[in-house]
Amino acid sequence: MDQHIDNLRAELINEAFDRAYADAPNFGVTAAEFTASVSRTIDKYLLSSSDEPLSEADLREFFANLQAADLMMALGCAAGNERAWWEFDQTHRSYMERVARHLARTEIDADEVIGSVYVELYGTRIVDGERVSKFASYSGRGSIRGWLRTIIWHSLVDQHRASHDEVSLDEMTENIGEGAAHSNFATQPAGGEGAMVADVTRARYAAATAAAIGAAIDALEPHERLLLKLYHVDDLKLREISRLVENEDSPLRGWFQRRSQTRAADPGSRIHESTVMRWLEKSYAIVLKNFRAELAEKHGLGTEEIEICQGLAVGDLAGPDIYKNLAAK
Repeated sequence: MDQHIDNLRAELINEAFDRAYADAPNFGVTAAEFTASVSRTIDKYLLSSSDEPLSEADLREFFANLQAADLMMALGCAAGNERAWWEFDQTHRSYMERVARHLARTEIDADEVIGSVYVELYGTRIVDGERVSKFASYSGRGSIRGWLRTIIWHSLVDQHRASHDEVSLDEMTENIGEGAAHSNFATQPAGGEGAMVADVTRARYAAATAAAIGAAIDALEPHERLLLKLYHVDDLKLREISRLVENEDSPLRGWFQRRSQTRAADPGSRIHESTVMRWLEKSYAIVLKNFRAELAEKHGLGTEEIEICQGLAVGDLAGPDIYKNLAAK
């Protein structure tokens, strides 16, 4: 790429970022993050797809069609920014519901698909210790609504396949975690340290692991424990919990409002699944922090030993036993 094209590319990226940032300064997206995303798209769709050198006309056409504001929102949501998620909910939630109702066979199917899509958008898969959001795949080359419509359609196809295999979508999402159950307790790779720990070593650390998990959960605030109980013990879906939070008498309502600037600014707005997912993930993060501190301070374990215990805890987090004591609290 010649210097003129290189400079023009940088100039157009900066102009696109400045316009988008002016409209959404609270999404937590930096110029470097925006630049990296746009650069990947240019490399993939302009440079890799043609043997011809990139021209000024190619660049200007690309940026004329770039949905910079949508991309800024997607990047903010991918990073878990609360303001970006709030804006996404307010702007696109009703559209997603209309599309799902139009494409799905029943209202129940539509509700399940929306829940599934939110899980996918927020991200439950962990790569190199980082949560991977579906939003990271949005390039800004088309409108975010067209992109969302495609995701909803794919989710409906998956739902149809699951029903024909006699496996419900609920079962599938529960098995992989509807919120972010594995966001902070990242699963060890097959054949890694967790899988290779000898039985005698497992037995050595099992008691400390169980005790530390229990203590970590006990150290949570009452509302954090209630949130985990509703989700893991009472088996409520994200949508059901969000409806509970909207109830004026719910003990969770005040807790959400105190911790959410957007909720405090607009207490009459709806609580969406993404909000519940974010607070579940924050609760898991606190459990992880408490868990590691308990192992270090009370059990006197070192970093490598704590990693072994965390590996043992991963299996427990996939099932209900880790939260069973919440039923009595």
